[in-house]
Amino acid sequence: MSDNDSDPPPLTREQQAIVDQPPGALLLLVADAGTGKTHTLTRRVELLAASPLDGTILVLTFSRAVVYELQVRLAAHGRRVQAVAFDTWALDLLTRIDPSADWSGLPPEARLDAALQHLTTGLVDELYDDLLHVVIDEAQDLAGRTREMVEALLERVDCGFTIAGDPEQAVHADGAGFLGRLREAFGGDLAEARLTQNFRNRTWEAASALSHTARLSSLKESDHYAVLRAALCERVDVGRLGQGFAADALTRYKGTTAVLCRTSAQAMIVSADLQRIGVPHRLCRAPGDRVAPPWVGRLVGMCQGALLSRPRFEELVATLAVPQELTDGRLWDLLQRTAGGNPADLTLELTRLLAGIAAGRLPDELTAQEPAQIMVSSFRRAKGLEFDRILVADPGPVPPGDLAAEARLLYLAMTRARYEMFRLEGPDMRGLAVDPGTGRWWRPRAGMQLLEGDLHTAEPAGVRDFLADAAQVQSYLATAVQSGDAAVLERLYVHGRGPQESPPYVLVHGGYAIGVASERFRRDLYRLIGDGREPAEFPRTITGIQVDAVRTVVGSAAAGAHAGLGPYGVWLAPRPAGIGQFIWDRSDHHER
Repeated sequence: MSDNDSDPPPLTREQQAIVDQPPGALLLLVADAGTGKTHTLTRRVELLAASPLDGTILVLTFSRAVVYELQVRLAAHGRRVQAVAFDTWALDLLTRIDPSADWSGLPPEARLDAALQHLTTGLVDELYDDLLHVVIDEAQDLAGRTREMVEALLERVDCGFTIAGDPEQAVHADGAGFLGRLREAFGGDLAEARLTQNFRNRTWEAASALSHTARLSSLKESDHYAVLRAALCERVDVGRLGQGFAADALTRYKGTTAVLCRTSAQAMIVSADLQRIGVPHRLCRAPGDRVAPPWVGRLVGMCQGALLSRPRFEELVATLAVPQELTDGRLWDLLQRTAGGNPADLTLELTRLLAGIAAGRLPDELTAQEPAQIMVSSFRRAKGLEFDRILVADPGPVPPGDLAAEARLLYLAMTRARYEMFRLEGPDMRGLAVDPGTGRWWRPRAGMQLLEGDLHTAEPAGVRDFLADAAQVQSYLATAVQSGDAAVLERLYVHGRGPQESPPYVLVHGGYAIGVASERFRRDLYRLIGDGREPAEFPRTITGIQVDAVRTVVGSAAAGAHAGLGPYGVWLAPRPAGIGQFIWDRSDHHER
């Protein structure tokens, strides 16, 4: 879903018919890939928000990018539109019930269970008693507890809804079942509409997957995969991404490009290949990743006292690299929401704001991943995105898993292009597997996946394992480190190792130390390759790492104050990603 133009295109007749449905309508919208679903839903929400009828509009979606887009488009309607990603809906709901509870400390499944119980027993009815309309996007992917939460909400609220989806793009078979249950539950009261005119795929090759849609409907689901893969194999084959000509072809192209792979592990291997040949790019985050942007930490770091006044806030924001669309007053509203305050308040409580950031309560529109000219993504994570050109890594004639589900994933990937689609040879996955003890992808003796939490963030960089001026490190992170940059982990020294853990490692960017490995990383590295090694026998360097983002973190207030970073315990930290490659000392006999 994307609608980035400043002047949105006019609605088609079938789009206008959907937008014009009354607020009380119960509408199921089936939208084929690339038919302007986002544009249509945005305009529908805009019309609903302008309605003279009282009530709020709740929008639920899988994509933080869509939440951000809706907030930008609908800024004039303020808090009347509440847009939230599905994966944070439970946390948002529970926080509104009891802001003092540590809901973020619960496992995700426990939060879903608690939110579902509140929905089914009616304990949250008062939160939704003013709903005018509910908009649900990507309904074909609703499954498990999230699907049950949606069903409970629709059963209890007395308002209209617009539910949009495309069964052909379903990631889970359960999604099609949800659409069927919707028809059974609402019967003749449910109106159905379809968007059919394609706007995304602007060339015949980009539309090659869509050209098979009608044929797919006449085949058994298990045959869909063979048809779609045959269409992929008809596209121009660019081989593997590991040579100089590939770097030239990718970096010289002026439009947006996505390299799409069947799994996130394959995407990380492709990312390492691109990094090796010098192609700037960014790995697409998982939908549930929540990254507090760096300007939040810099904002707090410039404050004095426990309260931030609205006039002083406006002065400080003007000096920061805050997205332009957030500087119209909405940023104050969003940060007040994080702190549990009221947008009408004239002061912002910084301790409550930091507690909200630590608890993961920053609104979705503030945590969406920034786009890049070249993105590398799994098929699943590309949902809702579109690009001028895509390179689809061939998943092979017989992929593991259910063929019907694999066909839906391949269809999703092959419908992301506006103009060009190419076939890419699948990455070399030999020897790559998930270690059951650490949950990491790794190749024995060769490399391992970097995870959230692999850098120590309870204290600012420069005060542990390596000594540096913490303020200078913070300035370097704020000005010199960009999302997508390459970084390496270097073994800091060979002594000081604790029991059952590797020696310390420092994250280095451009020759500058910007963070240290966490205890979890060191334990996992020991578990994977320790087997009685001496500290000097651990990898000297781990390369192939990408800086996913520079983010705001909340840690020890005492450590921050001692490092000269103010009293709030907030600072910047890099977030690594990718599958790192082990580089050994020549004297190390690691093949034993």
